[in-house]
Amino acid sequence: MPSSESGEAGGVRSVQRAFEILSLLTEDRPAITIREVVEATGLAKTTAIRLLQTLEQMGLLWATPKGYTAGPALWRWAHLAKRAWELPPETQAMMRQLALRQGETVNLYVARGIFRVCVAQQEGTQALRHVVRIGDELPMWAGASSKVLLRDAKPELLERIAATSPHGAAHLATLRDWIAEATRAGYATSHGERDTGLSAVAVPVVAASGSVVAALTLSGPTQRFTEDRVREFAKELADVARRMSERGFDHPLA
Repeated sequence: MPSSESGEAGGVRSVQRAFEILSLLTEDRPAITIREVVEATGLAKTTAIRLLQTLEQMGLLWATPKGYTAGPALWRWAHLAKRAWELPPETQAMMRQLALRQGETVNLYVARGIFRVCVAQQEGTQALRHVVRIGDELPMWAGASSKVLLRDAKPELLERIAATSPHGAAHLATLRDWIAEATRAGYATSHGERDTGLSAVAVPVVAASGSVVAALTLSGPTQRFTEDRVREFAKELADVARRMSERGFDHPLA
C-alpha cells in the first residue's frame, strides 16, 4: 500500500479512536481515567495516553485529579450545535402544548442513515412516561417514526436497515408494508415493536418540496394507546405537524 494511503488510513483510525474515547464520557461517567480508556477501547496504554494528551491539547478534554473530563472546546461546539438544531420558540411551544393536552411525551426525530435521531422532546405529564434523550440515535427497523421517515427512502437504504434488524434481510418486506400503510393512512403506529409495552403514533413533517424532513411523535405505555386514543393522537399530531410545515421547518437537514 502506498505510504500516502497508509497514512490516510492511520489518520482515520486515530480519529475513530479519539471519538471512541470522547464517547466514553456520559452523564453517569463525567470523568474517565487512563485505565478505563484502555479497558473500554482495548488500546495499548501508550496509545491511549498519546490520544488523551492530544485531545487535552485541543481543548476537547480537561485533566483533573479524578480523570479526564469534557474540555472547553466541546462547550463551543455544543453551543454551535444547539444554535443549529434548537427549534424556534413557536415550534417548541406547539410541542409543549401538545404534551400538556395529551399527557404523553412528544418527540421530533430526523433520519440519519440507518438511524433516527431525537432532536427535540417535551416530556408527558403522566407519572409513567416514555423519555429518550435529545441526541439519542435509535434504530430504523421498527417504530412509528421510522415508518414515517422512510417514506421516500431508496431501496438500498431499506435493505441496509432490514439487515440490521433482529429478523435479518427477511424484514425488508415488512418494512415496505409498514411504510405503504403509513403513507396511505397519513400516520404510523407501533406497539411493542422494539420495546415491550411501549407504543407510539407518528406523522410526517414535510418541507416545501413535499419531502419528509422529520417525524413528530407521541409515545407512552401501550395500555394507554387504545384505538380511540390513537386516532385522537394522530389527529392532533397532524395538526401540529401541518403548522410546523407551514411556518417552514428549520433545521440543518431541511
